[in-house]
Amino acid sequence: MQDVIKVDIRKLSLDEIREIVGALGEPSFRTKQIYEWLWQKSAHTFEDMTNLSKSLRHYLDTHFMILPIKTDKVQNSNDGTIKSRFVLHDGHKIESVLIPVADENRFTVCVSTQVGCSLTCKFCATGQMKRIRNLDPAEIYDQFVLVNKQCMATFGRPLTNIVYMGMGEPLLAYSSTMKSINYLCEPFGLNMSPKRITVSTAGIAKMIYKLADDGAKFNLAVSLHAADDVKRDEIMPINETNNLAVLMEALHYFYQKTGNKISYEYIAFQNFNDSIEDAKNLVKLCKVFPVKVNIIEYNPIDGSVFIKSEENNLNLFAKYLREQDIMVTVRRSRGKDIDAACGQLANKE
Repeated sequence: MQDVIKVDIRKLSLDEIREIVGALGEPSFRTKQIYEWLWQKSAHTFEDMTNLSKSLRHYLDTHFMILPIKTDKVQNSNDGTIKSRFVLHDGHKIESVLIPVADENRFTVCVSTQVGCSLTCKFCATGQMKRIRNLDPAEIYDQFVLVNKQCMATFGRPLTNIVYMGMGEPLLAYSSTMKSINYLCEPFGLNMSPKRITVSTAGIAKMIYKLADDGAKFNLAVSLHAADDVKRDEIMPINETNNLAVLMEALHYFYQKTGNKISYEYIAFQNFNDSIEDAKNLVKLCKVFPVKVNIIEYNPIDGSVFIKSEENNLNLFAKYLREQDIMVTVRRSRGKDIDAACGQLANKE
């Protein structure tokens, strides 16, 4: 007898599951039950699907498989941040970060979308890794589910927000990113509001247009980090093919089409992008459409020549932006002591 080649059931659409259920002669409501077990109840075995008949569970177990990610390592920071490393079914590893802001009742998970990254940004540890593959939608979804359990166990509260700012470029894993957001937001899934989701990009203009045309409802964050092409070329090679003029056109289109919030992420490097002249250049980019600026402390990584901006420079930079009526938040690093801060994710042992 020939062995059955099992299919990953979480790669099937609702319509494909409906066809299977119909072919088995099962009542149509079984489709919804199976789908909800996968994406609402986050079942990791078919035996967990207790409202299905034993014969149907046996059939599913014989012909299909579920490939959940598994917790490999957990590190706790002195500031309450928790970094988790997960191992995937093929042995590759990724990291996610739980960032609690308990006094604001906000608990955010930062998820990864790729194993490694291809963009080679000079200030980012993930950028020093090779891109091995994109994550499957289910592998992104699982990060949320597992970190949510961690959040409940540690803080007694569920996650409130999710940011796609971990390892990899979400818009170069476009299909997986969008499908994972569907599973998080749809009623058959976790029914999360897309307004609580932020997707970060280094600035892939072509895919920003696609986001707009596909009717994205979540917030968009742009890793800007420099407000002129010469400096941005130096630290972010993606700018050579997606320069600031091209990027601004795409973002303007996105805002006009969706009305969604856009923010600029701006890491402040000492004597590189933290002068008042740099602030003036940034103001110009903030006048194209409504935007919020998040100024981020630089977190050192191995092999980088950059150092974080001095406190006085950073404060003067932020002050100038505010005087020009730009909404600004200065974000202090979280989880630096466990390499969990912005730009530090690299699967360190």
